[in-house]
Amino acid sequence: MAEGAAEAPAESGGGGDSGASAPERGVAPIKPQYLTTKEQFHEFLEARGQEKPSQETELDIHGKLYLAPLTTCGNLPFRRICKRFGADVTCGEMAVCTNLLQGQTSEWALLRRHQCEDVFGVQLEGAFPDTMTKCAELLNRTIEVDFVDINVGCPIDLVYKKGGGCALMNRSAKFQQIVRGMNQVLDVPLTVKIRTGVQERVNLAHRLLPELRDWGAALVTLHGRSREQRYTKLADWQYIEQCVTAASPMPLFGNGDILSYEDANRAMQTGVAGIMIARGALLKPWLFTEIKEQRHWDISSSERLAILQDFTRYGLEHWGSDTQGVEKTRRFLLEWLSFLCRYVPVGLLERLPQRINERPPYYLGRDYLETLMASQKAADWIRISEMLLGPVPPNFVFLPKHKANAYK
Repeated sequence: MAEGAAEAPAESGGGGDSGASAPERGVAPIKPQYLTTKEQFHEFLEARGQEKPSQETELDIHGKLYLAPLTTCGNLPFRRICKRFGADVTCGEMAVCTNLLQGQTSEWALLRRHQCEDVFGVQLEGAFPDTMTKCAELLNRTIEVDFVDINVGCPIDLVYKKGGGCALMNRSAKFQQIVRGMNQVLDVPLTVKIRTGVQERVNLAHRLLPELRDWGAALVTLHGRSREQRYTKLADWQYIEQCVTAASPMPLFGNGDILSYEDANRAMQTGVAGIMIARGALLKPWLFTEIKEQRHWDISSSERLAILQDFTRYGLEHWGSDTQGVEKTRRFLLEWLSFLCRYVPVGLLERLPQRINERPPYYLGRDYLETLMASQKAADWIRISEMLLGPVPPNFVFLPKHKANAYK
């Protein structure tokens, strides 16, 4: 899970149990052809290792702007918005490998790619080498992507306690088997997203990066925080700079706290091959334009509303324009609005640029709409959604995934 992601997959419809011994109610068990014993798995790896072609597709994204795989908010309509503003590389939301192997339609929907996504990857989460490798082999046969990413950054308990996400950083034997196994069956580059470590003062990334390079990873993205730290402190870009050397010659992307072109410039000075943007894109998707044009954009409230109108249009195309599609679009719009409200217009700032970890003050905008968009109240986000999608249904309830304030 990338920096700034909400804490459970909304579009996937089920969080996923990487280590579940019984299938979810109403969901078919893992199909027999994807089940295997450990002995069969190692035989499979050995056989594939002998027939693996010496060359695979290269992933050349040096210097590119990479939109992070954002659970819940990084849906296809949102990615279309970011592509319009200059994102170079996009990645689907975290997909749970066991859910994919069970054939869950909602999980497979996370892998859909829009035609505007010219450099596109998918991100898998899982804790076991056999299921992750089998899932990679299945994806290799069924979808067209430019790379496959392993999620080794997700900090949430649901994933961590089952041995996935960040927990893999402390399970090096399993981690190695997953990377080597997936790399053997994929015809596209395999990338990995990690954190600095699990505990706040125990950095692991610098030790893992040379191993990941040797195991076959084509590129690694490092989020400059530990699992324990979450967002209590700033991302550690000094440590990311140290890790660039440890990773070399494998490219290392950096991730954390980028909300302006100045932040992006400082990040690139560390020697990283490129930067991944997560929360910054949620607060202002036009950040990609600002970085490429090296300027602050004092975007008006009417321009921001036009972006939301485009999102709702894309949402109705993606999820459907019937009642169910409208309400699904509304839900994802509201999740995004819970981040967008943290943006402070450039023309109102006493000093530039806005810092991502500073709590925005309450302020009056330059017009009614700008003030409304700054509201931290879910009731006002509902009001904006009604401007775009009509009245909410009776007894409508909204609880943002990433914080406690709700509308009832």
